[in-house]
Amino acid sequence: MKIGWIGTGVMGSAMAGHLLAAGHAVTVFNRTRAKAERLLAAGAHWAESPRAVTESSEITCTMVGFPQDVRAVYFGEDGVLAGWSPGKVLVDFTTSSPSLAQEIAARATALDAPVSGGDVGARNATLSIMVGGAREAFEHVLPLLRLLGKTIVYHGPAGSGQHAKLANQIVIAGTMIGVCEALLYARRAGLDCNQLLESLRPGAAGCWTLDHLAPRILGGDFAPGFYAEHFLKDLGLALEEATRMGWQLPGVELARRLYQRACELGYARNGTQVLYRVLEELAKTSSAH
Repeated sequence: MKIGWIGTGVMGSAMAGHLLAAGHAVTVFNRTRAKAERLLAAGAHWAESPRAVTESSEITCTMVGFPQDVRAVYFGEDGVLAGWSPGKVLVDFTTSSPSLAQEIAARATALDAPVSGGDVGARNATLSIMVGGAREAFEHVLPLLRLLGKTIVYHGPAGSGQHAKLANQIVIAGTMIGVCEALLYARRAGLDCNQLLESLRPGAAGCWTLDHLAPRILGGDFAPGFYAEHFLKDLGLALEEATRMGWQLPGVELARRLYQRACELGYARNGTQVLYRVLEELAKTSSAH
């Protein structure tokens, strides 16, 4: 198939690479062309704008950073919607606003399909993909989604995929705080944290974060699988949606404050596991009083 891909960052580059490796013709665009060079070297074609990508593709996929990036890529003068015509399907993998997903779907055949699994899941094609939009469009792109993820669930009409992803981020927010504080507590108590992971992983505390991010923390590796500033954005979206529904999420409020602090300390482009450094600093400040 003729596939368009817009956004070749940490996640997007790996995901587009799987489609290219499967034999699909892939046309790419990224604001910084250098980030697309690996795909271009592997046989992808370059387009000069999102509109040009969409005009030349049957299915156009986007994976950008923030809702404002999604809006610019889709609604700009040379945006995706300017190149869309009936018969084409748009798939946005960005974690974004449910209302924005609905706005796009009102203008075109579009799916919101945010993913979970980080850089590891993107590289290994084991992502969890949460999809909202027209059922027929979902069935049409399902073979492509299977090249990118291991768990693919259709959640309902436009915006449903984004709601599912925000629920996912709520779980991660609480889990990340728990994992980081457990490691800090264990170190303070004099435990060997690698041995501690051997005890925790098979039990009730076992989770993806313990398996994949706790070892990075212990090794001092805070490189991004998912940027802290993007996670802060997601927590803000969850709180906005909760407010709209007349609901309160005090745990998410706490996580947002902590990730806001991470960004203030200069950790915005680190991975979400950098929360460990923030909590470590808070613990030191507390013990000093």
